[in-house]
Amino acid sequence: MSTKTFVLVHGAWHGGWCWKFVRDALTAQGHEVFTPTLTGLGERSHLMSKDITLDTHIADIVNLVRFERLHDICLVGHSYGGWPVSGALEKISEQVSSVVYLDAFLPQHGQAGIETQSPESAASVHAAVARGDIARKGPSAAAFGVKPEHQAWVDAMMTPQPIGVSFTPITLTGARERVAKKAYIRASAYAQPTFDAHLASCKAAGWRTVELDIGHDVMVDAPHELAQLLIEFA
Repeated sequence: MSTKTFVLVHGAWHGGWCWKFVRDALTAQGHEVFTPTLTGLGERSHLMSKDITLDTHIADIVNLVRFERLHDICLVGHSYGGWPVSGALEKISEQVSSVVYLDAFLPQHGQAGIETQSPESAASVHAAVARGDIARKGPSAAAFGVKPEHQAWVDAMMTPQPIGVSFTPITLTGARERVAKKAYIRASAYAQPTFDAHLASCKAAGWRTVELDIGHDVMVDAPHELAQLLIEFA
């Protein structure tokens, strides 16, 4: 069996910790797996700053690839992770052989995160900025549809998301579309019209697509199923 290199990028309020079960499943089969934690989150929450932007998180991914000298990568982005993954592809596309968006945002050139949030979510971000906050607490694990047996762990591990990432317009020149193998996985038990629209557009564009009847945190609740899908897509 040929081995692959996976770079798994988490979403908002999460960290590299959320990929633990998927990482274990992939490494058990001989694959190399990197689960970077984006600046200001998880075990790097002590680096929280008003200066963290989307470009910071893009650099987190780009520098991992550069300094680990990675190539032939399957790059995976969950949820918000679709933003920095898309931006990183503009700089590391030659090292990426496949990309997977896991219930993730699929930003377009010039968009900023705040533009793709629900009116309620956007209002809460603007209210936080008005208060002078530099981060905002996320929803509960239950709101993400996490299985009851995993909710306490996820709730204990989530940390506030830096607000600055929501206001950085992304620069895209089509590198994402030029990746040879592209896939979108939709966790359909989690209601998110934006992700439904992304799934439809990916189907129309000929991407590989899968719908799973599970909550948003697929890597927590269905790690072995997800690991096998990633191996198949890589």
